[in-house]
Amino acid sequence: MNGWRIAAAALLALAVVVPLQRAVAGPAVKVGESIYLRGVLGSGAPLEGKRAVAGKAAQGERAACVSCHQRSGLGSKEGSTTIPPITGEYLFWSPGKDDAGSMPYVESMNGNRAPYSDATLARAIREGLDSQGRPLSYLMPRFALDDADMAGLIEYLKKLTVHRVAGVTDTVLHFATIFTPDADRVKRSGVLDVLEHFVAEKNSFPFRPSPPMRTSGKTAYSKSMYLAHRHWQLHVWDLTGPAATWAAQLEKHLAEEPVYAVLSGLGGSNWAPVDEFCESHALPCLFPNVEVPVVTDQDFYSLYFSKGVLLEAQLIARAIAAGDAHPGQVAVRQIYRAGDSGEPAAAALAAELKAGGFTVSDDPLPAKAPQRALIQAVSHDAASQILVLWLRPADIAALGPSPPGRGSVYLSGLMGGLEDSPLPAGWRTRTSMAYPFDIPDKRGVRLDFPFGWFKLRHIPIVAQQVQADTYLACSLIADTLNNHMADVVVQPYLIEQLQGMIERRIMTGYYPRLTLASHQRFASKGGYIVHFSASAGTNLTADSGWVVP
Repeated sequence: MNGWRIAAAALLALAVVVPLQRAVAGPAVKVGESIYLRGVLGSGAPLEGKRAVAGKAAQGERAACVSCHQRSGLGSKEGSTTIPPITGEYLFWSPGKDDAGSMPYVESMNGNRAPYSDATLARAIREGLDSQGRPLSYLMPRFALDDADMAGLIEYLKKLTVHRVAGVTDTVLHFATIFTPDADRVKRSGVLDVLEHFVAEKNSFPFRPSPPMRTSGKTAYSKSMYLAHRHWQLHVWDLTGPAATWAAQLEKHLAEEPVYAVLSGLGGSNWAPVDEFCESHALPCLFPNVEVPVVTDQDFYSLYFSKGVLLEAQLIARAIAAGDAHPGQVAVRQIYRAGDSGEPAAAALAAELKAGGFTVSDDPLPAKAPQRALIQAVSHDAASQILVLWLRPADIAALGPSPPGRGSVYLSGLMGGLEDSPLPAGWRTRTSMAYPFDIPDKRGVRLDFPFGWFKLRHIPIVAQQVQADTYLACSLIADTLNNHMADVVVQPYLIEQLQGMIERRIMTGYYPRLTLASHQRFASKGGYIVHFSASAGTNLTADSGWVVP
């Protein structure tokens, strides 16, 4: 255990583990769930945990069991520190007497103790003594739970046990990839091309079944090691119609094609219904290509590479606030097309700037308004304004020879085509671009492998950033499953393992660094404000170093 920080949890066996948090409804279990996940007692009061070291205490969420034992409850080993699993099957297992072959191997399991009973488990939680009366680690808090709360917590731990997971067989892992109807069709073809080639190549290795990894029961570290290899099966879920109908479509897809996780995919301006569906079904949604991800502290199963245009809004807000203009002396105007990704980005930027005292006005264009309407909007009363453009390449190319007035201009790089944006030459000296990736001359070597991989497999590069991100997502998941989970296919554990290993990756594609700590859903945290180095070409110059808003 490392303080109150979440540690990685693991379970290793052909039997698949998933916490029974959504399947149980008994009142005692609900109390235990509240204590374990949120640090809230049955009375509604915050849980308090005190360590043996004087003065070390935590309350509420910081004291919740999940803070160290994670959502799966299966323990971890970090350096020389071990957190044992606390699910019922391990707590009440007798290493010396029970059949070792029936117990899935977990690296941090304790093979040198007697099994717990309800009474000794309550003592461990309250007094910090193990099943044989020996002191637990000083890092293990002591919790003064009353009998009702203790009974609820113990019942909840008993329910954290082995279950079969839909979408997993002994030989196959089923993945879905999801495309919303407003997703760019060219990008969709590029994403799907990468996914299909990756899965086909992974499946070209023959499946060789092996006996499951089991503990010998003699010590915590006795085991028989092997790496499992399951084939992947990809299911393509194309959504249609209004967003209000997507949830029902996703329910139908999942019922007909149960899957283990959602891998990559592509969204337009609205990914929220997909995110909500995945969270409600405890279904990992791993690195979809979306410009407007869902930002919330409540999600666990949805992971993204970055905040997309919402990160760009933060970068632009920071640049404007750091500029010479006083909030009361300049107004900020934003132009975007209604219903596109620029609309939520503009709302995010306006909220941040208004909090800093800036005056912000929006000029939304109808989705199908002719480009002459854009020209009129750009030229309208621009003399004393900072202009922010959330526009696509076709609109950018139609901006005219030069910007009106003398104010600064900011442009969304993600929407506008990044370094390939067709920004007219006359605009380049006045326009700064939000750039949520590493700049081209720094990331080149990290893209040599995926682009070489595309070339060898004759995959057309039609949208290189989303195709590179799709390849990165596939390789991250394959690496995690094959090299960090062995035969474990526990869905919460997949998220936890990704959090633990992603920062050690050398190949990070468009991103200088990827990190995912507990409660973090976005692996890349920052970006640049850049400008074009010349009146033509794709060379960019960063206005500052890498910025993490």
